[in-house]
Amino acid sequence: MNDRKTATGEGVILFGGSGFLGPYLLERCPKMISVGRTPPPTANRHIHVDSLENLDALEGVSFDRVIYIIGNTDHYNMEKETIPRGEPTAFDYHVIPFVRVMEQLKRYPIKKFIHFSTTLLYDENKVTLPVSESSPINPYKNRYVLSKYLTEEASRFYERWTPIITARFCNLYGPTPLERFDLIHKLIHQLLDTGKGQVWSAKPSRDFIYVEDAAEAILQLLDADYTGTVNLGTGVMTSVRRVVEILEEISGRRITDLGMEVSGPMRFQCDMATMNRITQWSPRFSIEEGIRRTWDGMKAWKEEKRA
Repeated sequence: MNDRKTATGEGVILFGGSGFLGPYLLERCPKMISVGRTPPPTANRHIHVDSLENLDALEGVSFDRVIYIIGNTDHYNMEKETIPRGEPTAFDYHVIPFVRVMEQLKRYPIKKFIHFSTTLLYDENKVTLPVSESSPINPYKNRYVLSKYLTEEASRFYERWTPIITARFCNLYGPTPLERFDLIHKLIHQLLDTGKGQVWSAKPSRDFIYVEDAAEAILQLLDADYTGTVNLGTGVMTSVRRVVEILEEISGRRITDLGMEVSGPMRFQCDMATMNRITQWSPRFSIEEGIRRTWDGMKAWKEEKRA
């Protein structure tokens, strides 16, 4: 259960309020303060900063907890063999901004700093299910995963000044007007834009977490007597085939299984023991309800945009 301050967001600043997850946190917490270049789509107070290199605008702001959601989820482009000259890399999106922010915030009396990594770090050739935070990792798969690993390593350095929680996200999904590159979002865009969809393979199973469940988990982590790494999934494994079945039923449209070979583990499930020990959180939304809410929200945005 969140304390009163966390329930309202009092004393909490959030970097990344205009992205996917940020607005869900801000909507729940009217006193939470957004920090960044772009104002969020909520009524929360917003502190404009042109660059993360200069956070002087935070002088005089009363806060003791920080949620940091800065990054890019476009895995495909960040994993290309060759990055075009001048185009940002995964390191520009993740490592460098994190270090710049921590160098400035380390002088503040912060009680908790939460940032986000990925369960893609785990070594699918060595883990056993369910996958705990102490499971073997392989950070050298691609630039995206390596950038998340380097950010985790940087957080260990800054722990000497700031209590930090690193939350390793599973497959986050939910309604958003933004372009996303995750399975459920891509399929819904395909179905809404073309009337049909396709997946490389329906065989893999993954741990999916709905965005509202994720937001509640993060708020409970703000109050947790804990620092270190924690998995942020549900502990429930759902096959891509089941995702396809749900979306076909909701949309009345066909999704083709191309039967292609895919990278990554065929089965993945988070061990949620740490999260269960340090918080009272549990997911509220089943995969069926979460996908339906995502479909309804994104369909409404598409129709509004076309009107």
